[in-house]
Amino acid sequence: MTLDALPARAPRGTTDASAPGADVNALVAAFGVARESDELVVLEGFHPLKHALRFGAHVTTLVTYDDGELLRLARDHAPELAERIGALAVEISRKDFRRLGPYEPHTGVVSIARRVRYDPSEIAADAREAPVVLLDEPRHRGNFGAVIRVAAAADAAGVLNTGAQDPWNPVVVRGAAGLQFAIPVARLERLSDPALGERPLVVLDPDGEPFARGRVPARALLAFGSERRGVSTELIARADARLRLPMREGVSSLNLATAVAAVLYAVRLR
Repeated sequence: MTLDALPARAPRGTTDASAPGADVNALVAAFGVARESDELVVLEGFHPLKHALRFGAHVTTLVTYDDGELLRLARDHAPELAERIGALAVEISRKDFRRLGPYEPHTGVVSIARRVRYDPSEIAADAREAPVVLLDEPRHRGNFGAVIRVAAAADAAGVLNTGAQDPWNPVVVRGAAGLQFAIPVARLERLSDPALGERPLVVLDPDGEPFARGRVPARALLAFGSERRGVSTELIARADARLRLPMREGVSSLNLATAVAAVLYAVRLR
């Protein structure tokens, strides 16, 4: 369907049958495979799809339960992508759409794309002055995604994480609005990677020195812990500097993504 051929808008999700030619069982199987694959990623919602396409992702499958609404979203938020989105989209009924996964985006679209693979050493070796964000065992997937989103906006060199969380988990991708395709991300298996040693390690720590823009050197590796457990003793022991953000007395902590945003933009605007 093209934008010029949009029909009058009908109530969303009222279609009882999927479009002719839509093999719903094959689509259900494809999304099941993608959720288990370490080569593919499921994009839940319009904005992850928009950013994926905008930053060069290879989108293999795009499914919606409201083709007209999808194309209106494309026209309003990514007109340069509208024709491509229209060509990729497969419309199925809302009942069938709910079979594609545990989460139903309010924008009525899910898609599958190929992940972009980065080696942590490749991220650490970026020659620009921009910092790399290191998240030490992040726990909350939504916060993890929000950090990737703000790091992409602030043009950081990349985002690394220790621990079990996958930066390409669909919930993390949803929190990042798909900006894993705009900034390199990777899970770090070991802190002993030689490339990391080439960057000064700055740990954000409540017991550190007061934060000042001049205290953050170029190409810093900025380490943040989770709100509950903070940064590991291993990272603190290796830190070249330990800094804390100034906060009003009585306020105990900042949301992880908020803390990362404050530091990145202080560095960017210095």
